[in-house]
Amino acid sequence: MRPDIKSEKTSEDYLEAMLMIKKSKGYIRSIDVARHLGITKPSVTYTTKRLKEKGYITMDNDNYITITEKGLEIAEKIFARHKTLTDLFVRLGVPEDIAEKDACKIEHDISPETFDALCRHLQTYGQS
Repeated sequence: MRPDIKSEKTSEDYLEAMLMIKKSKGYIRSIDVARHLGITKPSVTYTTKRLKEKGYITMDNDNYITITEKGLEIAEKIFARHKTLTDLFVRLGVPEDIAEKDACKIEHDISPETFDALCRHLQTYGQS
């Protein structure tokens, strides 16, 4: 895998996690991101630095994280994909914990065209 592809997936995972933390707690701290992703705080520090450089997040003097509009666009896209794929897999009979893990793997790699087609199919046939 090319390093830029891995970096993009990592950025997407972090931004999605930050969005989920923001929705549940109302604020985002690095330690919460580390716990959510099951990684070390130094790993979070390294990646949040990269996210700041790309303009996806800002951090205040107390180290609270804010997702920028640019970052929020990515986070919401990935979160929507994750939720849609998880719901689909659960409807197919996959246990929720496995559906969550599989959705997380697929959400980054599925093309926009395939995801849009999947959503259209679900709107037409999948509402059970």
